[in-house]
Amino acid sequence: MASETSPARISIYDAAAANRWRTVLLVVAFTAIIALLGYFVGEYFYPGGGLAVLPFALALSLGSAFTSYFAGDRIVLAQSQARELAPNEETELHNVVETLAIGLGIPVPKLFVIEDSAPNAFATGRDPRHASVVVTRGLIDKMDRTELEGVIAHELSHVGNRDIRVMLLVTILVGTVALLADWMWRSMFWGRGRGRDRGGGNAIIAVVAIVLAILTPIIATLIQLAVSRQREYLADASGALLTRYPPGLASALRKIAADREVLEVANKATASLYIANPLKDAPTFLDHLFDTHPPIEERIKRLEAM
Repeated sequence: MASETSPARISIYDAAAANRWRTVLLVVAFTAIIALLGYFVGEYFYPGGGLAVLPFALALSLGSAFTSYFAGDRIVLAQSQARELAPNEETELHNVVETLAIGLGIPVPKLFVIEDSAPNAFATGRDPRHASVVVTRGLIDKMDRTELEGVIAHELSHVGNRDIRVMLLVTILVGTVALLADWMWRSMFWGRGRGRDRGGGNAIIAVVAIVLAILTPIIATLIQLAVSRQREYLADASGALLTRYPPGLASALRKIAADREVLEVANKATASLYIANPLKDAPTFLDHLFDTHPPIEERIKRLEAM
């Protein structure tokens, strides 16, 4: 019976390899979404304009991917108001990070703090050599040593599994799709398709453009959330194996879930990066569709079964 509820055993090497392919597929998928949206909106404004817009849409999507790969971590850190910790600050935390990084066989990442009393953490960067781990002041103050080790091991597992690169790309690309769709929607609303009549195929083009402007941000967000939920289970399991003490992470997750403080610097674009949803959204009937993370109860259940 235990095998039915336990996640499949996946090595860190398998996870890293899978995430390399996932990175390529995500860039291709988001490029296709932006190109499709740009083509139909271009056709909406002017017959034949779709092909003229395509190069700009492709350049935007590839530029976003390039920016997210090389500078996305700096963007996220700045947006989160994270401050790098000096070596003589929070020495116990530095010791935990260094010890676990050595145990995992990865370079010791940079360590940042967000001065907020809501307990949470995330990791970011394009690869283990350029990784950063971010914790909130609340996490430092409210966790004991074993709980802190569980959280840090979880985040370092994201680094080792190359999850950080995937989620960094997804976060920036989802934001790009949302901004582009919003701009195109406003342009269609105010421009009202000047230069084209409303008959026959033109009406169909208009309907398709409007539908895409509405649906593409939703589709992009669903891709982001699906990727985020699956990676959390793997990082929980990898982190528990690293510390060899699953109850530490399970206890930390309980504390984080029970704390009702909202992390002020978090937003919907960055929420999926954190170990647990930092927004503390009120429950809705669409929760399971738009959750940024798997249910805390299920994550704890899996940890307790290890």
